[in-house]
Amino acid sequence: MKWKPQARRLAHEVVRPESRWHAAVANVPRHQFVPRWWEQDGDVWTLRIGPDEPEAWLKAAYSDQTLVTRVDACHADNASANDVVAGGTPTSSSTLPSLVVRMYRHAMIADSDQVLVTTGTGYGTALACVRLGGGNVTSVDVDEHLVKLAEDRLTLFGESPRMTVCDVTGPLPGEYDRIVSTVSVRPVPVSWLQALRPGGRFVTTIAGTGLILTADKTADGGAVGRIEWDRAGFMRTRHGDDYDHPADDVWKGAADEEGAATFASRYPLLYPPDAWDVMSMLELKLPGIEYRRAQDGDTRTVWLLYPDGSWARATATGFLDSPVVHESGPRQLWSELDRIRNRLNRDGALPVYGARVTITPDGLTTLTRGSWTTTL
Repeated sequence: MKWKPQARRLAHEVVRPESRWHAAVANVPRHQFVPRWWEQDGDVWTLRIGPDEPEAWLKAAYSDQTLVTRVDACHADNASANDVVAGGTPTSSSTLPSLVVRMYRHAMIADSDQVLVTTGTGYGTALACVRLGGGNVTSVDVDEHLVKLAEDRLTLFGESPRMTVCDVTGPLPGEYDRIVSTVSVRPVPVSWLQALRPGGRFVTTIAGTGLILTADKTADGGAVGRIEWDRAGFMRTRHGDDYDHPADDVWKGAADEEGAATFASRYPLLYPPDAWDVMSMLELKLPGIEYRRAQDGDTRTVWLLYPDGSWARATATGFLDSPVVHESGPRQLWSELDRIRNRLNRDGALPVYGARVTITPDGLTTLTRGSWTTTL
């Protein structure tokens, strides 16, 4: 396959030619790391098999997009040609190349650094190997199957980093100058602080938010850093074969029941994942909130679901009409969302991006900006 011109084009799209990451993107055969992937059409995931449609394979692999390789417990590499998955949550993917490079750049990696990265398909690991040499790279994933596949593909590519099956939130297999996590966490794992060498840096995202957190280890074993003026969304860490779905039981009442309170919101209907700063503020206040939406003609509905039994449902007809909101449970979910939007209208911005981060040696993480502060 004539993949090299495609890889060079992708490199020109996602990183400047003078960057040391340019050669890595231009020389890694991404298609070899993603021979199969899941493509979403509405609520259905359909399997795409690269060797069966080589033009589509090259186009997908060398586009700056995330390719989902696992939905729930269904890995694309193990699926049959006609398999589909109805509904389902992505549980592994090949992250869009520009974001992988941005995460590495936030890490400020030096040529001699020992770096720990998360595995996924192995594409990000391959980029790090080209840039640093395989001997400086450790790649970890909780999924033994993923690690074995990635190791085989890296070997075929001619790279032999250290590959380890482990939960990235638990003990890590060594000491590192940099930790780059392309899965999201909350709280910051204490094991990262223990595994970082003095002055070492980690980069991650806070689960359920669009917030990129960078922090440098301090002499007391904690860390200081900030929320970057950038954003990214990664899957949460999982500790088994699939994610738990604690809000599924809440859905039974939220779908169409009357709420304990009913009111008209002052703002147009919003699906929070479409507004990253608003979603991030809400997640910091209510970690683990889930969102669903539906549309029937001009009528749109958004649900907020929380594991403690709280839910909110907002429905509007037309894009400028105020939605009618139903809320139930111990937490007033939509009212909290409206308070965040009030703050955004009053101040013109929300304080999450650019916040200072302090982390104690036992992992207590505090975000501060001006008079605003919150603890993870």
